[in-house]
Amino acid sequence: MEQINGSVQMERVLLYTFLEVSPDCKFREQLHSLQSQGIVSFPKGSYGYDDEVELQTDGNRSGHLQNGELVFDPEVNEEVIRIIAAQLAEIGDQFDKEIKARVVNDLAQHFLNENLSGEEITQRMSEAVEGLARAIPSDMEQEKAMLVLAMVLTKKIANTMPSLLQRVFSTTVNYISQQLHNYIVRMLRE
Repeated sequence: MEQINGSVQMERVLLYTFLEVSPDCKFREQLHSLQSQGIVSFPKGSYGYDDEVELQTDGNRSGHLQNGELVFDPEVNEEVIRIIAAQLAEIGDQFDKEIKARVVNDLAQHFLNENLSGEEITQRMSEAVEGLARAIPSDMEQEKAMLVLAMVLTKKIANTMPSLLQRVFSTTVNYISQQLHNYIVRMLRE
């Protein structure tokens, strides 16, 4: 069982909340099981990550590594994440119609392939998101479009094959953490 790692907890909570507030989520039971399995947790109050980590006065994360990952300590209120997730879900509804079933099915097949490593799957997710970002005209900033597209793809794959939710969720969190982490930090601070 994967441990909750503070450096990706923000991404997990944002993705979970996005999926939860999406009106056409057909896998709510599986989604709620992520919480009961401890894959996503909602601490009381603001999100506390690691008491040993300090935010430097210039706003940069301190270089503290935990389990090989950079850990930071933003104080993000759960209500702020809920509001942002709801806004992103609205945008996602618009993008949803533009995403062809073939893209979703191709990506789902990669998730079904047990021989692909987590890194390879994350790369396939990245390629799909980038391809969609180029194909779907949008006047919003590129990072926001890519974030929403990744989360919509997660929802569409899980709607198609709910049994893949845990693997798709983890891959999307990894993708978002690797590609869009700083964007999310900025978005939550605004």
